[in-house]
Amino acid sequence: MSETTEVSATGRVRFPGISPRAYEHPADRGALATLRAVPGFAQVLKTISGLFSERGERLMALASAIRVGPSQYPELDRLRHECAEVLDLDPVPNLFVAREPDVQAMALGLDEPFIMLTTACVELMDQEGLRFVIGHEMGHILSGHAVYRTMLLRLLNLQASMSWTPVSALGLRAILAALNEWFRKAELSCDRAGLLCGQDPRAALRAHILLAGGADPSKVDIQSFLQQADEYESVDDIRDSLHKLRYVEHMAHPLSVVRAAQLQRWAASEDYRAVLAGQYQRREDDSPATDWTDDLKSAAQSYKESFATSADPLVKLFSEVGGAVSGAAGKVWSKFSGD
Repeated sequence: MSETTEVSATGRVRFPGISPRAYEHPADRGALATLRAVPGFAQVLKTISGLFSERGERLMALASAIRVGPSQYPELDRLRHECAEVLDLDPVPNLFVAREPDVQAMALGLDEPFIMLTTACVELMDQEGLRFVIGHEMGHILSGHAVYRTMLLRLLNLQASMSWTPVSALGLRAILAALNEWFRKAELSCDRAGLLCGQDPRAALRAHILLAGGADPSKVDIQSFLQQADEYESVDDIRDSLHKLRYVEHMAHPLSVVRAAQLQRWAASEDYRAVLAGQYQRREDDSPATDWTDDLKSAAQSYKESFATSADPLVKLFSEVGGAVSGAAGKVWSKFSGD
């Protein structure tokens, strides 16, 4: 754990050697650990990687989009370098801007990840919003998410081309469902990375308001906006719970309003203040061989806490059933173990 702070030329705190575990949402780490345990996942990853050429994808970006640099989108180039400096990310990932009417940003690549922003995203966001977005994507790269995000996109394309086969309805569907569930959690992690790059919760909130449909954030009441997330999370009709499951199942991103509320809670937490104060895990302290068990424990604790505070009837039902099963199993174990 580091306990000193460094300040960049922009006046923002830098995080030398920061481990992605310092900002990753516990549910993200747990979901990724579970994903890696899905039968056939490792083989699918290996096969898909062999079917596509990352070099070709980079060449397509080079040929069809604008590569950001000192003479092309210089303001984005400055933000790119500033975000990489704050997160101590070296080499600095390439950034491209592609003509696209939808607001999108993504980190792609297995060996040399790069970032792609659409023109709609660049036009929508102000400078600090773009800092948040670029920092978010660099969080994906630092966490190694770009590998799995690339796999998700490739599998979606592969599924579309194989829609007539049983494979798309069985094996690929299971892998895609697991990938989507993980990626929704990964987005929560990388929102935190974006916040660390900008260190301005209000700017992050404005970005989320824009993503949710706020054409002019100044005309959106913050308390009312966040209240929407409370209302969504506190439904008391199980029919609404089932609708939530149905709509979220195939989404690769968490819902914008709920996502905004999640980040604002972290911005108000002791964990966020500790990272700003220089108290964070470093990459040199990571131990991949044993961390996955801790990841699953952290995820379980995170879900347990969310179950305990949720008013959602379906969540409460799952929680109660889980508690009953756990209690029964404990009694059986005690009986046969002689305790």
